[in-house]
Amino acid sequence: MAEKKSIKYRLLYSIINLTAMLPFRILYFFADLLYFLVYYVARYRKKVVRKNLTNSFPQKSEKEIIRIEKKFYRHLCDYFVETIKTLRLSSEEMRKRMKFVNPELIEELTQNGQACFACTGHYGNWEWIPSISADLGEKMVSGLIYRRLKSSFFDRLFLDIRSRFGALPIEKDSALRKIIKLRSEGKAIFIGFLADQRPSKYQDEYWTTFLHQDSLVQTGVERIAHLLKCPVVYLEVAKVKRGYYTGTFSVITLDASKEAEFFVLEQYMRRLEETILKEPAYYLWSHKRWKFKKKKD
Repeated sequence: MAEKKSIKYRLLYSIINLTAMLPFRILYFFADLLYFLVYYVARYRKKVVRKNLTNSFPQKSEKEIIRIEKKFYRHLCDYFVETIKTLRLSSEEMRKRMKFVNPELIEELTQNGQACFACTGHYGNWEWIPSISADLGEKMVSGLIYRRLKSSFFDRLFLDIRSRFGALPIEKDSALRKIIKLRSEGKAIFIGFLADQRPSKYQDEYWTTFLHQDSLVQTGVERIAHLLKCPVVYLEVAKVKRGYYTGTFSVITLDASKEAEFFVLEQYMRRLEETILKEPAYYLWSHKRWKFKKKKD
């Protein structure tokens, strides 16, 4: 059984790898076909997306919501083929397509073996963000926090994609231990957190208002940054055009331990909200972000 599963995985991985060899113009042609199937035929999570958009933008008309919805699904299909293409992109091509405006800020904040954390969201193409490792160079350890996927195949696939340009994937449950170990080795560290999605439990989490809704927020990045007295930055991603993005860093705090409780999280959520309001279609609306409801006092 295990051997059959291994053969199946290798075959599927080979197909994905071959697909990644196709030029972008062909991949985007497939993305357009995929949009029709996903949106009009399969209607993938359409009720979830419509509900999320309607609750997040109560002032918008149904016509405006549908316009954003369709644009989101087109972007989601682009994200899918772009992520596959990552397996075959060179560093030079990736730097053209995912351009970081001010990576020197990270170099400045990580001098003398310091650690710096970046908060960003599921916006644009977040799978291309780890490519910043190529900009920061070998002297710095660039990592990202991830949650293990239920499918062992897709877990391995996405680890390959996320580490393609040298980023170090760090499993969520071992994040603190791994970061402390890296710091003890005197290495400059830059770690990215995708902290905008719904936590899996209520304990030790934080409620805030996000896009007009009570929202449960993961507190891991703030707790670790506070403990290690680290600077925290926000990474704003913008989609310039199909297949091209920019990332711009801004400081949230130079030392999380000196800030009031939940200051970092509030700043992060407010800045992410501003990013989404500029162009809502590029956020991940298909996730059940607001599944949990705040308990009444």
